Amino acid sequence: MLAYGGVRMQTDPSMIIFSIVVLILSVIMHEVAHGYAAYSLGDTTAKRAGRLTLNPLAHIDLFGSIIIPAILVISHSGFLFGWAKPVPYNPYNLKNQRWGEAIVGFAGVATNLLLALLFALITRLSVAHGYLMFASLAAVITLVNLSLGLFNLIPIPPLDGYTVLRGLLPSRLSLAFRNFETRLRAGGIVTLILVLLVFTYFFSNIFYALIQWLFAVLVG
Repeated sequence: MLAYGGVRMQTDPSMIIFSIVVLILSVIMHEVAHGYAAYSLGDTTAKRAGRLTLNPLAHIDLFGSIIIPAILVISHSGFLFGWAKPVPYNPYNLKNQRWGEAIVGFAGVATNLLLALLFALITRLSVAHGYLMFASLAAVITLVNLSLGLFNLIPIPPLDGYTVLRGLLPSRLSLAFRNFETRLRAGGIVTLILVLLVFTYFFSNIFYALIQWLFAVLVG
């Protein structure tokens, strides 16, 4: 699995740094969730690779976790984007061959959405008790995880939404979707990033309007 995260960037320098840290940690938790889901279904690939850990050193991708976010911050792009090393898993080792890949694919998304719900509740409670600075930090965590979860749920490769969709389709159609993704991945990481950037360019306004609406509903 390969988790991508994209959020609108804050303007305050301290909040920018906090947002980057939250994004990296949230992506790591997303990836670890994939690994644990696969492990619970009988695949030990991630465990043997030492990836069932929250230690950032096991997951940070130099290009996606450090260089790209740094370039975006320095260039004042207004958009924060990054990813971690994909947690490996072998779909043929999963006990549930019919729904296994869909479960593994959705595990990362579910983790981020649950974190968004949790910290949205913390935001509300913090505001109610007058802890406004703590509420601001919790709100950033909510926004990052909401964006990360929903972004990865988009059904285009290499995002999790595509894996979930592929896992829910009938076998013949699922195989066709897998072959398309394989051909796309053959172009390397650059091809995958271009696909995501094209999608982001055309649909980012609609996507982030949805994110802002859901964020407002959650935090009040």
